[in-house]
Parts: sequence; C-alpha cells; structure tokens
Amino acid sequence: MRHFSDPGQARHAPQRELHNGGWMDFAESPARFAALLDALGPGEPARDFGIEPILAVHDPAYAAFLREAHDLWLAAGREGDAMGYVFPVVARRALALDRIDAKIGAFSMDASTPIAAGTWAAAYGGAQSALTALDAVLGGDNAALALCRPPGHHCGADYMGGYCYLNNAAIAARAAQARGVRRIAILDVDYHHGNGTQDIFYDDGEVLFASIHADPKTDFPFYWGHADERGSGQGEGATLNLPLPQGTDWSGYAPALDTALDAVRAHGPDLLIVSYGADTFAEDPISHFKLKREDYATMGGMIATLDLPALVVMEGGYAVDALGANVAAFLEGFDSQSGIRP
Repeated sequence: MRHFSDPGQARHAPQRELHNGGWMDFAESPARFAALLDALGPGEPARDFGIEPILAVHDPAYAAFLREAHDLWLAAGREGDAMGYVFPVVARRALALDRIDAKIGAFSMDASTPIAAGTWAAAYGGAQSALTALDAVLGGDNAALALCRPPGHHCGADYMGGYCYLNNAAIAARAAQARGVRRIAILDVDYHHGNGTQDIFYDDGEVLFASIHADPKTDFPFYWGHADERGSGQGEGATLNLPLPQGTDWSGYAPALDTALDAVRAHGPDLLIVSYGADTFAEDPISHFKLKREDYATMGGMIATLDLPALVVMEGGYAVDALGANVAAFLEGFDSQSGIRP
C-alpha cells in the first residue's frame, strides 16, 4: 500500500501535557512519526491542496486561531507551549476573545492539547497527507495510507482536543464529496472514540460513522461515544458506536468489528475511510485494550473484505517502540486480503 506524509509533521513538539491531574511528557511526540517512517520507509511526499479543503470542515475563525495561537502566546509574554486553563460553559454569556487565554479555552475541549511553535505546520501537513492519499485512491489505487501526525479524530469543526487539531478523516471525506463521491463510510478503530468526526457528520446521512472504542463511561472523551448516539435529522441511524470495556482482547473485539463491517456494507458506500489507531495494543501506555500484533493483521484482512476503495488515516498509538511494527502488521493483513503488493 502506498503511503504519504509531510516532513512538517515532525515539527509539532510540545513538552508536556496535563493528564490525570499532573504534568507528564507529551505522549504524542515526534518519535511516533519517526517510528512509522522507520518501519514503513519514507513513502511519497504529500502535495499541497491549499487551505480550502480544510475550511470545508473547520470554521475559519478556528483555523486562524491555530495559525496564530503560539505567536499570540509569546506576544503576551509567555514561554513554552500555549495551553488553556479556562473553558466556557455552554449557554453562558457571549465569549470575549481578546486575550490568548480566552481564545485557547474557547477553541479547546481539554488541557492535553498544547500548541507549540510547529503545531500549525504539522497539522496542515497531516491534512495534506490525507488529501494526497485520497487523491491516489480516487485516481485508481484501491487503497492508500496517510501517515497523519498529529492525529485528528478528536477535533471538531471549531475545537481541538485529544492531541488533535485538524480532523484529517473529515477533511478527506468532505474533499471526496466535493469530487462527486457522495456515500462514504468512516470506520474508526482507535482506542478512543472519534468524537470530533462524529460531531462533524452527526446530521449527514450520506456519511456513516462507525466507531469501536473504549466505553466513555470509563475513558476519554467521556461525553461522546455512547451506544445511544445514533445521529440526528437526516443523519439519524448513520452513527454507530460500539463501546467496549477496558481489558477487551481480540475475542471481544472481533464481534464488534463484524458488527461495524456489516453496518458499512448496509450503508453501501463508494469510499471507505479508516481512522486507524494502534493504541488498542496491549502495551499501550495510555490505553487499556489487549490486542496483540497478530490481531492487527487479522483486523486489516477483515476490513479489506469490504472490497471498497479505502483511505487509511493514522490516528493514535503511543507504544512508540512497537508502533511501526503494529501498523505494518495491519497493512500486511489488509494487503494480503485485497491483493495489493506490499
């Protein structure tokens, strides 16, 4: 499977994050990107499709904030990474966004998504990687991989969170729709629920969002991803959440994947987008499923049986030493079933 990336994705390098009440080293480090390139090879460079596909998903004010936030942080006399500490409560008064602190809070869902000097360049490069891989698929490849970093599925149209700044899967889906591909399925197999992707397509009946993830009763992002969230309006029934308990291994995961694949088939899409996260791995430091490397090969093969043009977009996975091999196993399983030559 061909894969695409942008060197700017390595520039996003925050120092720390707030996690479970204390400071820790930023888990979504540039080492993740390096591990993927080491395992898969340099691949092909992303092309620049410009800002318009991003603005088809993200609010212009939010995109402008991402571009300027770190500069505004430094201009306010701060040092290091920009991070919010005050967050507006829904249905309170209109927001006053004169200070950078207010801007960050207004455009954030958590305090674990800092903005560093290279954050915009990395997020922009990740989006272009997804668009380039999409172009390969729409041009005739039966599958392509976008090595997106930072990930994207937690950020919505106007908020960042969960290490995510631009929603790469959503940007690719809207770009595909703009090119005439109307019915799309997004299958999210990251450990955490893709709340941002769900939000963006919640009332869009042409885009199925199916997610297998840790139960939000116990895991981030907590406020999204419950089984009774099914979409609204024209999107009623086009959201499928399959939450699983901590400790789930392949014997518990496989039936959920079968259910998700059946939903994809029933939707009848012309394009499949896979939000692939390797943080379901048993040794992931911030997650609690028990999948093994060989399970990823099986997962990839099962998804390939859909026999759909497929864009695979990289999401999470924080066991850095194992990340490259786990992604390679998924791709090998997919390629062996779909007939793609490695």
